[in-house]
Amino acid sequence: MITLGIETSCDETAIGIIDDGKLRANIVSSQIAHTKFGGVVPELAARNHIKIIVPLTKAALDVAEMEVSDIDLISVTRGPGLVGALLVGLSYAKSLAIALHKPLIGVNHLEGHIYALSANGPQPRYPYLVLIVSGGHTEIVLVEREFKYSTLGRTLDDACGEAFDKVAKLMGLPYPGGPYIEKQAKEGHIGAVDFPVPHPKNLSFSYAGLKTAVLYYTRDNQDYDTNDVAANFQESALQHLVQVAGKALSGTGVKDLGLVGGVTVNNRLREKFTMLAREMNIKLILPDKQFCTDNAVMIARAGAARYKKFGPSDLSVDAVAREPLDNIA
Repeated sequence: MITLGIETSCDETAIGIIDDGKLRANIVSSQIAHTKFGGVVPELAARNHIKIIVPLTKAALDVAEMEVSDIDLISVTRGPGLVGALLVGLSYAKSLAIALHKPLIGVNHLEGHIYALSANGPQPRYPYLVLIVSGGHTEIVLVEREFKYSTLGRTLDDACGEAFDKVAKLMGLPYPGGPYIEKQAKEGHIGAVDFPVPHPKNLSFSYAGLKTAVLYYTRDNQDYDTNDVAANFQESALQHLVQVAGKALSGTGVKDLGLVGGVTVNNRLREKFTMLAREMNIKLILPDKQFCTDNAVMIARAGAARYKKFGPSDLSVDAVAREPLDNIA
């Protein structure tokens, strides 16, 4: 079965094609137009999706050496995300489904991230834990069995990637801030600035306090070293993830942990979780970096699995701004 994946939940327009699970194309267009605004402008994101989605599909079909008529299933993100952006992908997917007389499947974006874990191999063995860390999401999920999810903890305020963006903006670094923070951190000295590691109760995450600590430090120290601030903010932010994941592993007794989402391309994060895996004797699943950030291959993989289990979605499927994994059928 050849599946076309379409992802437009935020500011990446992505088209992916898989053939019975085998990767045939993975095309992603990131919108740089938001850089000057220091964050994603929803209406601008939707307009840019409209401009690029058709040529991007043609490019993916060229890479896959296929015709659009070869597609057997169309899988598209229905949420969560920016509603205007989601509607572009959904409308396009529905048009293709009608024109080609092909089935359509709507996919939860977070479930797509979970299916990115199998991009380099088989899906992890059940039950397993997944830490989803991106600009819009920070949560730890227990995958009990196929399509059965329990969210054990999520952020109480900012997502981890959002905190990286906001701290970068405080220091005058461009958007998106994650790659710039990581680059600056390589030249900084850990321990040069004392930023707290958040400690919320249970398995929750919280980045507001850490972000505020950086704000006060940069305000009160006009001659601060950008590299040192970046290094120590990054260390505290990532250590928070490690501590919560460690508590979740101990509490559940699960031995497999997957990391997904755009923040997981951070090399220091990968180092810290590799150390955690050794210390706790658990299996760490890290997809290739191209499958960690928003992409449509993960949507195609999740859609293909859902279609085999539940059949197609109705063409009335709509965009949803929020849809917790625990609530999807």
